[in-house]
Amino acid sequence: MSSFFASPLLGVNIDHAATLRQARYRDMENTCGGFIEPDPVQIAIRAEQEGADGITVHLREDRRHIQDRDIYRLRESIATRLNMEMACTPEMLQIALDLRPDSVCLVPENRKEVTTEGGLDLAEREREVREIIQTLKAAEIPVSLFIDPNPRQIDLAAELEAPVVELHTGAYAHKFGTPRQREEWERLVSAAQRAHRAEIIVNAGHGINYTNISEVCRLPHLHELNIGHSILSRALSLGIGEAVREMKIRMCGKPQVL
Repeated sequence: MSSFFASPLLGVNIDHAATLRQARYRDMENTCGGFIEPDPVQIAIRAEQEGADGITVHLREDRRHIQDRDIYRLRESIATRLNMEMACTPEMLQIALDLRPDSVCLVPENRKEVTTEGGLDLAEREREVREIIQTLKAAEIPVSLFIDPNPRQIDLAAELEAPVVELHTGAYAHKFGTPRQREEWERLVSAAQRAHRAEIIVNAGHGINYTNISEVCRLPHLHELNIGHSILSRALSLGIGEAVREMKIRMCGKPQVL
């Protein structure tokens, strides 16, 4: 596991590259080629070339952005690691078993949300989560659980023998720069320490951006960050290569390169 001061790995979530494509080409049979753009796979490859340690995608049940063909092309094309975020459903489990990503992250899913809001409630979904963890473990596919920084959720993750948790940093990000920031930060620190004591690897994600990244990287025992919206937003003006490079620089605590 990483130490308190080590720079964590960077997983780049490319979902919203597909969101932009689907806004125009959702009725097209193909997902790339010809005039169809942007291509999430090409963006993923470029992100890797500029320092991304892995690529994260969320194949949603309603296929609002990433499509099935995208994830299979990614599996064949990228050079780093493919992390598949998915709901706890039989359909997604079967796709994961067929795709064999380098890791799976179990997340909640709400059809009305624009992006994932809140962590998985392990008490409510314990039976389903346990079965999926055991099935993927038998297939040698590591599983992480996307959960809120809550002591009960950490304890349940340990009971379920999850090897990794991804702490939901959304509440902290929303309170960043307000009087509640310190409170949310302390919740994250406490959760990371609790997970570490349970011998669970600690990842984090949601709402992380170029402003709060320096503090997020101080989270104890942090192994990996998954960042999507902020990097892709920056890429619209600077390009995906520069957006990834800048994030990696800030993660390392180095001065910004202009």
